[in-house]
Amino acid sequence: MVDIEKANQQAVERMMDARPVVVGVAPAIDVIPGMHKDLLLHAGPPVTWERMAGPMKGAMVGALIWEGRAKNWDEAEALLSSGKIKFEPCHEHSAVGPMAGVISPSMMVYIVENKTHGNRAYSGLNEGRGKVLRMGAYSEDVLARLTWMNEVLGPVSHKALEAMGGLDLRTLLGKALHMGDDGHNRLDAASILYTTQMAPWIAKVAKDSDTAAEVIRFLGENALSILNQVMAGCKTMADAAHGIEGSTIVTVMARNGTDFGIRVSGLGDRWFTGPAGKVKALYFPGFTEKDANPDIGDSTITETAGIGGFAMAAAPAIVTFISGTPQDAIKTTLDMYEITYTEHKHFTIPYLNFRGTPTGIDIRKVIEKNVLPRVNTGVAHKDPGIGQVGAGVVTPPQNIFEDALVAFAEKYGF
Repeated sequence: MVDIEKANQQAVERMMDARPVVVGVAPAIDVIPGMHKDLLLHAGPPVTWERMAGPMKGAMVGALIWEGRAKNWDEAEALLSSGKIKFEPCHEHSAVGPMAGVISPSMMVYIVENKTHGNRAYSGLNEGRGKVLRMGAYSEDVLARLTWMNEVLGPVSHKALEAMGGLDLRTLLGKALHMGDDGHNRLDAASILYTTQMAPWIAKVAKDSDTAAEVIRFLGENALSILNQVMAGCKTMADAAHGIEGSTIVTVMARNGTDFGIRVSGLGDRWFTGPAGKVKALYFPGFTEKDANPDIGDSTITETAGIGGFAMAAAPAIVTFISGTPQDAIKTTLDMYEITYTEHKHFTIPYLNFRGTPTGIDIRKVIEKNVLPRVNTGVAHKDPGIGQVGAGVVTPPQNIFEDALVAFAEKYGF
């Protein structure tokens, strides 16, 4: 008989002991396992072109135009629906992507290495908020920004990271949680800390002072400049906990804008999926719930690793962005203790007397307590080409935890 408690203890210990370090930036085709010139990666579980959400279709089309594989929507759509271009989940290639999460072969990606266990994960460079590719926008200015990021931001960041010997994400995140961040939707403090640590090295390695100033300004003005690195860091933590026989701990939560999917440590690489939900959100001026696409993105890897919505008590200011009160933020974190296996050793919450964040979602507890994980997230417009329209909170569909528990019982003979 499998020892579930022992397996879960091992899984959460590996998740918490992981020490992700940002070590460099490189073209996706050079570093992401299995990446090739005819492959686009996307957020969430597998999805066909026909079932793909509007913002993900927009990001796919934009990526092909940016890669020089198509001149417009019609050419890109013909290529994407022909079967010549393959698309697969980021999570199946040790990668993660926010919102649509599209990564094309030529795009620069951050390389994050877990120094404790040796595994790596990858994520693209963050474009900022609003009209961006990850939200489905692909206009000329969006693609021009991508080119600058690939040709300037990426190479300069790589040289800086190499010169400084890498950047320790676990230490930075622990400090940011004490400065009012949740580690997902609010990363103001973490992005400032990242820019502060990077700036001297950027000044040292950039080809001239104008380039250094341009890169530092871009990072400093983007309150999400560290989101993608954090996501890749959380991916290394969750992957370290994956594949432990008998464990009921969730190691992936991800959405593609159509489906919400999870994976469980003791159930291999099988996806359990259900319909992606509508986000309870505050909308930008001019937009309403009718404009919103259902929940989308791999950024739920942060909640999977014990931060984000699970650490909302650390970030009372976030409630002004996602609707609610500081008491709601504290209640959310307290609720998440009900469905997790342990409290994090390195991520703590000052307002809860430095209690560790709820860590290690246990599918048994989700069903037993009838409490679903809470997620902080952005909201993309349902149509391609527009971008972000708001931000809020959302929960996964309950059936995916029920299905996973049934599969667990079948596999292990309960």
